[in-house]
Amino acid sequence: MNTATRVSVYSLALAVVFGGAWAAGAAAGPSRPGEASSGQAHGAGHGQEASPAQPVDPGLPGLAAADNGYRLDLAQTVVTTGATEPFRFRVLGPGDAAVSAFDVEHEKRLHLVLVRRDGSRYQHLHPELAADGTWSVPLTVASAGSYRVFADFKPTGGAKTTLGADIQAAGQYEPAQYAGPVRTATVDGYEVSLSGDLAPGESATVVATVRRDGQPVGTLQPYLGAYGHLVALRASDLGYLHVHPLGAPGDGRTTPGPEIRFAVEVPTDGRYRVFLDFQHEGKVRTAEFTLDTGAAPTPRAPATSTPLPGQPPAGGHDDHHGN
Repeated sequence: MNTATRVSVYSLALAVVFGGAWAAGAAAGPSRPGEASSGQAHGAGHGQEASPAQPVDPGLPGLAAADNGYRLDLAQTVVTTGATEPFRFRVLGPGDAAVSAFDVEHEKRLHLVLVRRDGSRYQHLHPELAADGTWSVPLTVASAGSYRVFADFKPTGGAKTTLGADIQAAGQYEPAQYAGPVRTATVDGYEVSLSGDLAPGESATVVATVRRDGQPVGTLQPYLGAYGHLVALRASDLGYLHVHPLGAPGDGRTTPGPEIRFAVEVPTDGRYRVFLDFQHEGKVRTAEFTLDTGAAPTPRAPATSTPLPGQPPAGGHDDHHGN
């Protein structure tokens, strides 16, 4: 075996050992209350210090692949970076039988959310269900890294459930950086701002205001039965919150913009990545924000950050939405 071959084999062995160690840590899940978790250490890298005195909330959705008697079964845990491929999975119930009956919630029987572990590359998708209980959706993962997949659903006759699992996309990984709170976003010519402060254990009113070219947008269109959908992910461990707005289209009280109001209750102090989906002129767009609990509101001025190579602007994006 020549020198180059020996080096290549050695490098591959290191990659396998490192990957195995990472997978073992991920499979272990959140730590027991009172212990520092790997998720909390990840949060420290986003400007939040790990706090052993603040345990991971075991009740926050999306932290486990099994809950309420249901289990998320992924057909694959590795995807090809930059390619569009079918992504398949099942929800297993009692006796590990595939569940095939789901209630419709906000016009869909299941909402699939995907985000990279650094809080970037958010997608909100809507898979199709086959008769045998297999869900499938075309999936494109543009950048390498470890991603969290959330399946948000309510089985017929069962409890509303959110399950989470990780998938991997190979390649050079360059993490996105979120150094501080960001309350304004620009996406596809729209300026969106968030007002309201998050407080752990309390319901806070968060208001999104949508403008275009400096003018308020008062003609938002319903998307999945609402004028906006808000997903909040705790940065330390990607604990999941899916928040629907106060009021509904056609209720005689709720206007189609420019403001969309939400009641948001986060369980713990810390940093949260927040994603707002809204529709205007037939197109769904996503505005992205970063909020800290207890942080004072920042002025409603355009805020920008410098993305790393291969990263989208921090303000948001307008693709990757399911039907």
